[in-house]
Amino acid sequence: MKSFCLKKGVRKASLGQTAIPKSRDFGIAEMALALWKNFLQITMKRILQQRRLSLYNGAHGYEEELIKKKLQQFSGGSVNLVKEDNGIAILTLNNPKLMNAFTGTMMVELQERVTELENWKDGKGLIIHGAGNTFCSGSDLNVVKEISNSQDGMNMCMFMQNTLTRLMSLLCRLPLISVALVQGKAFGGGAELTTACDFRLMTPGSEIRFVHKRMGLVPGWGGGARLVRLVGSGAALQLLAGAERVGPERALALGLAELALPSADEAAALAEARAWLSQYTDGPAAVVRAAKKVVTAARELPLEDALRTEKGIFGTVWGGPANLEALVRRPKHK
Repeated sequence: MKSFCLKKGVRKASLGQTAIPKSRDFGIAEMALALWKNFLQITMKRILQQRRLSLYNGAHGYEEELIKKKLQQFSGGSVNLVKEDNGIAILTLNNPKLMNAFTGTMMVELQERVTELENWKDGKGLIIHGAGNTFCSGSDLNVVKEISNSQDGMNMCMFMQNTLTRLMSLLCRLPLISVALVQGKAFGGGAELTTACDFRLMTPGSEIRFVHKRMGLVPGWGGGARLVRLVGSGAALQLLAGAERVGPERALALGLAELALPSADEAAALAEARAWLSQYTDGPAAVVRAAKKVVTAARELPLEDALRTEKGIFGTVWGGPANLEALVRRPKHK
């Protein structure tokens, strides 16, 4: 086969081949390696996002559509969502005849409302409250009696864990600053729901109580694990093993609540919660959502992964409209 003599730094080429400088070889190899690393990063990110999408899958005996079909047999109440122009959404548990206890259809509707919020690109904040001046008394006992066998109970547990995890922890999917407005009673599953929010505000006379022990149970919607992160293992054990009542004063002392609101009136308390939340949601949605993503990453990921995630989030706002406007305005920091 005929060969060609080439200049130094250029490899020989056989007939029909193009002579390629060694430096270009290295460049192609580096480019290929970079592309491969980028592909792996994207693949891993998708895997992590998929894992966060559902804590459980078929390997755990979790069949979501079958579980939803079972839950939808137990109707009553509703979960309503209003998205306001200021970027704050109000999610209302509406079953006041039963202290806003979750029926099966309400559990399914809660999942649907979370999906709706995940797709709300202009959202910044979320307030969860109950109709009729009470928060939520957990699961409707009629539902509990009908699904009292172990497998149905486990299926309901997995369904609600998935939903509340999406509400709180799905990195980059629901970056809203969330508040549980606790009026009246937040018992059992209602107490667990409060722990899935970033903050808890309590009105006069309200209480959070993990009553599971009195029902021969422990938390199953993720409230136990989240409670430990909020108040520490010692206090969490007291609240769970003692089924203790936690009013506004003690909740503040434990770090379970951020503020005791002055008004017990439903409309007034909701207005106060809006005003409190607005101090954190004021400003461009992209920046508020980015701040929530940074905190969520730090909470959920190992440090190195959290740092890389923070870098990526930083890149989405650096040089963005809010950043450029601030550079022109040159705000004074007092």
